[in-house]
Amino acid sequence: MTARCAWVNEDPLYIDYHDHEWGVPEHEDRKLFEMLVLEGAQAGLSWYTVLKKREGYRRAFDGFDPHKVAAYDEAKVEELMANDGIIRNRLKIQAAITNATCFLKVQEEFGSFDAYIWQFVGGAPIRNHWPTKSEVPVTTPQSDAMSKDLKKRGFKFVGSTICYAYMQACGMVDDHSLDCDFHSKVR
Repeated sequence: MTARCAWVNEDPLYIDYHDHEWGVPEHEDRKLFEMLVLEGAQAGLSWYTVLKKREGYRRAFDGFDPHKVAAYDEAKVEELMANDGIIRNRLKIQAAITNATCFLKVQEEFGSFDAYIWQFVGGAPIRNHWPTKSEVPVTTPQSDAMSKDLKKRGFKFVGSTICYAYMQACGMVDDHSLDCDFHSKVR
């Protein structure tokens, strides 16, 4: 039997996410944008809630194409507010649109969002060695710096806690606990 981090429930969707995505370094810009939108949508909710709606988000947000999302108008916001396949929170929907515009500006400035975002961990994943879930921090100096810089650039729903969750989701930080079979896997 596979040992996993304590936060994983028995849903195959959650197991697949833990085993194949969480803590795995991500460098593809569209995927980095997807995770930015989804982590912002999570604010105040569980990741499991967002994960169950992920496919709905992919359909509703044009496959997370930042060019398309940045062009959304008020009519599109109303359409998204009526879509029960996503979390229907106007501020979070508007933040996704704002963040798409900011994301494109960062790509233009740095050549890719990947080049920008990975600078906060020195370009390589931070591999932590937490004995238990309770020892994993919710923020770090790196997530604080990321949050501050994203906010300065106009991004929304990017507080330090959201940024740390984003770092975990995109493999910038590997926080698999010591008792998890995925802790020592080279990925």
